[in-house]
Amino acid sequence: MKHFSASDGLQIAYDDRGEGTPVLCLPGLTRDMRDFEPLLAARGQTARIIRMDLRGRGESDWDPNPLQGYTVPVEARDVLELLDHLGISRAVIVGTSRGGIIAMYLAAIAKQRLAGVLLNDIGPTIEQAGLDAIMTYLGKRPAAKTYEQAAQGLARFYARAFPGVDAAQWQVWARRWYDQDADALQLRYDPALRDASEAGGPAPDLWPLFAELGQVPLAALRGENSDLLSERTFTAMKAMHASMITATVPDRGHVPFLDEEESLTTFDRLMEEIG
Repeated sequence: MKHFSASDGLQIAYDDRGEGTPVLCLPGLTRDMRDFEPLLAARGQTARIIRMDLRGRGESDWDPNPLQGYTVPVEARDVLELLDHLGISRAVIVGTSRGGIIAMYLAAIAKQRLAGVLLNDIGPTIEQAGLDAIMTYLGKRPAAKTYEQAAQGLARFYARAFPGVDAAQWQVWARRWYDQDADALQLRYDPALRDASEAGGPAPDLWPLFAELGQVPLAALRGENSDLLSERTFTAMKAMHASMITATVPDRGHVPFLDEEESLTTFDRLMEEIG
């Protein structure tokens, strides 16, 4: 893992492995680069996989001004500064949830930097049910004291959205999402993300940003049981961009893990289109 200095002085963590077409992975609101370990394991031999901890997440510095710093424009600025730091003119963006919103924003302000985009369970209309589910845990330290307890809780919480994913599998994800100290689990992100999310108000209209992706090689995934990206929105996305590569990932909610056959096939098809 490495760090670079953002223009406001914060240290932003990233990981850069492999050779070939640069693929920059942007995680969800509370997640970090560890979410892309499955994609790295599956495709790290065929592409240059760059994973990033957005500010306030993972190993990146927390922003001392969370209401101003934990916003899509600032996070998008960090993305462009990382590309500049690495000397990369254009990259494929794999954007999970919040990361996909950042990708849409980049299409509006810096389209020339995008070689392609894969949206992982995110679109221009965000369902309130999904937002409500996120707010049940955002910024709150888990009640579980161990990874084992957390895995049991995750198995219950996601039983309907991720059928067939057992506690043993959830423990792998619990270890990615939390740090464990002597007597508790700790969040791997700044709890002030909740304050920033609440201060942001209602979700803006993202359809104009999504429209900007029309000239960019584009793919999108939807978890079959997603409560954030509806089937109706997914259909409308395909109607707007007829050439967009799409797949629905069965037995997955928000978000697919990116190790599923449908996810990897979609990634491969996008990379083939880009060449």
